[in-house]
Amino acid sequence: METTTLSSDGQVTIPQVLREIHQWEVGQEFVAIDTGDGILLKPKTPFAETALDAVAGCLKHNGTPVSLEEMEDAIRRGVEETWHDRR
Repeated sequence: METTTLSSDGQVTIPQVLREIHQWEVGQEFVAIDTGDGILLKPKTPFAETALDAVAGCLKHNGTPVSLEEMEDAIRRGVEETWHDRR
């Protein structure tokens, strides 16, 4: 297990051994996910830019529409469940 320290500027250095294992280079972007008891950093993966017209309506939903807040809550719960046993 590697450790690091939070700087006064709010920065955290990812230990070199982990950067090398994951082949992360300078400029790598990450998505920060709050897991409730910590933060999960996942590399941001680029994807092709898509026009709304190309994807609108491609996913069907049966039932009552849900709010953005409900969707985000479901995603948060899914992340917590996925990472619960990996602590």
